[in-house]
Amino acid sequence: MQEQLEKPNPPADDDCCGGGACCPCVWDDYYEKLQKWRIQQAKLKAQEAEG
Repeated sequence: MQEQLEKPNPPADDDCCGGGACCPCVWDDYYEKLQKWRIQQAKLKAQEAEG
């Protein structure tokens, strides 16, 4: 089993410039990490349900 991920924290208000020109934006990074965490949590829950 791979390392269990910690749920990411959203960026602080001053982490994002709000200009929309950054690539990747701090929010892009956050949402990517959040998606990976959610997938991992779903897999863990499914494994627990199987016993």
